[in-house]
Amino acid sequence: MSEEKKWYALYTRPRWEKKVNDLLTRKGMESYCPLNRVRRRWTDRTKIVQVPLFTSYVFVHITEAEKGEVRFTDGVVNFVYWERKPAIIRNEEIELIKKFLRDYEDVEVRPLTLTEGQRVRIRTGVMMNKEGVVAQIKNNRAVVVIESLGYELAAQFEKRNLEPV
Repeated sequence: MSEEKKWYALYTRPRWEKKVNDLLTRKGMESYCPLNRVRRRWTDRTKIVQVPLFTSYVFVHITEAEKGEVRFTDGVVNFVYWERKPAIIRNEEIELIKKFLRDYEDVEVRPLTLTEGQRVRIRTGVMMNKEGVVAQIKNNRAVVVIESLGYELAAQFEKRNLEPV
């Protein structure tokens, strides 16, 4: 019985996204380097070129047993970690990226920013799907006030575990 394959995010050397994608494919692994179609203008012409959507990131669809071989591929720095384990990317997220890039060009990737007073939803943990208001932002953490039963409960959350409402 073969192990279940999962999508993982890899961190690559700068400007090695396409090379790493090619090297992994040559090893017989399914990898995906999302490429954005961007119009570039030179003095004598305009051309549509494909550039990696996520700088220094490539996705790979592998089993647990293949992780070692992936790590030792030229250009791979390491897996992207989430809560001290290699981050697993859901199939739906990979398909959404593919569909988005098929339908649009010149896509822009922006990091999620939170501001004090902003209403957010907690994405993971025991407070999952609860809503609150960002009271304070410190480094990579946000203090969120959750109103319930007439009391305010303030808790610290990793910013990446919050989404705007």
